[in-house]
Amino acid sequence: MTTTITVEGMSCEHCEQTVEEALQGISGVSDVRADHEAENATIEGDPDSDAIVRAVEDTGYEASV
Repeated sequence: MTTTITVEGMSCEHCEQTVEEALQGISGVSDVRADHEAENATIEGDPDSDAIVRAVEDTGYEASV
């Protein structure tokens, strides 16, 4: 399953890497790609949507599913 979330506040590739690393730590995530220009992240797998939002917000960015 593919889920795309909105991530606000990313401004560079380092931001993308921070978000990707946070999301890869969630159970059920098999792959993730963040895009600061599009302000989103695409997640492959079947993770809990609340866990996705929490993980991104814990890194200092705003997220919505």
